[in-house]
Amino acid sequence: MKKAAAVGLAAALSLAAAGCGSSGGSDKSVVTLWMYPVIGDQAKSQAFWGKVEKDFEAANPTTDIKIDLQPWEGRQEKVTTALVSKKGFDLVVLGPDQIPQYAQQGTIEPVDDIVAPAKASYLPNSLTALTVDGKLYGVPIYQTITAPIYNKKLFSEAGVDKVPETLDELKEAAPKLAAKKVAILDYPGKPEVTLNQSFYPILWANGGTVFAADGKSVVFNGPEGVASLQLLLDLKAAGGLPPNTASKGNDIEGGLLAAGKTAMYHAATAGQVDQLGAAIGEENVGIGLPLEGTKRVAFGIPGGLMVAKHSENKEAAKKFASYLASPEVSAALAKESGFFPARTDVTVPGQSEASKEFAKSLQYAFPGDTHPKARQVMGVLAPHIQAALLGKEEDAKTALDAAAEEANQLLGSGG
Repeated sequence: MKKAAAVGLAAALSLAAAGCGSSGGSDKSVVTLWMYPVIGDQAKSQAFWGKVEKDFEAANPTTDIKIDLQPWEGRQEKVTTALVSKKGFDLVVLGPDQIPQYAQQGTIEPVDDIVAPAKASYLPNSLTALTVDGKLYGVPIYQTITAPIYNKKLFSEAGVDKVPETLDELKEAAPKLAAKKVAILDYPGKPEVTLNQSFYPILWANGGTVFAADGKSVVFNGPEGVASLQLLLDLKAAGGLPPNTASKGNDIEGGLLAAGKTAMYHAATAGQVDQLGAAIGEENVGIGLPLEGTKRVAFGIPGGLMVAKHSENKEAAKKFASYLASPEVSAALAKESGFFPARTDVTVPGQSEASKEFAKSLQYAFPGDTHPKARQVMGVLAPHIQAALLGKEEDAKTALDAAAEEANQLLGSGG
């Protein structure tokens, strides 16, 4: 068995020079998986994936598994190069926003047949997120989710008996907390913060979307988007946002939420619960469902195993993918990573009460508005939202119209 090890693209391509998935001169089928730091602790990650290799190979002696632990940095470029050059891996873990371009290029293989035997056991949102033009291109092996976390004590001290569950309730309660010099929403307006964890959850809750159905233009400046940005401006006017909201990030440690200066962050990750608990006391931390506008939506993405079209051992690769997605491995991965299973028939051993609360939001998971230029559009929109929060735009409509004009030029440029 080959040891799991972090490698760069050059090493991976060198390894594959003899042919990705080749037998390497033996009777075994070699299956290479590029895995990423889903398990944050490096030692635990190496131990976990080393055991996965060993266990699968013991049950499948004609297959040699190689798990290369890759860094997050440069993932898109490395994967694209490997697929184009037809070298590097048989399987790779990617997110929904990366699928469309590879499906369009024809460099990845549909995996409906892998999931089919247990399709009813997968979270429907996880499968939908990894589907393009009716075909499934990723086998979900984990799912992330965000949810509101809040300081129970601050709401109680402000006389708010029911913590806001809707956007309207959030706005209504803001003045009561402001009277105590507490901002109700720990909104991260710094442009570097992904809009998936700042503005977009509010836009989605209001029934809005980023792109038009045909993907040729943006529609975030429609009525839903204007209402979403106007909510932030109204909260700011009522003392419901922190003074530095336009430049603050979404860090919990050392931030205003941990300092008791803000009361709620609407798009937190499960890992941030422990950070907040360490600062204000676990007994004071609350976890809610996604804030509701016309609907509830929570940002969350599945990690999907994709099969390279060029793989010479597709059947072995698919068998390994099925193993990784099994309830047993999914449960173990969830325990070690802190993420969630992408299946409903999995019980995570030793799952904390906080994680169980976050799991309630999985039914509302949405992977974001997928588009080849989704990240570039974020880069255009975020500064305009920041400008509105700084009072540098005339109003919400003006700010979003200006951003939409730039974004549509981007979409039409082909660049």
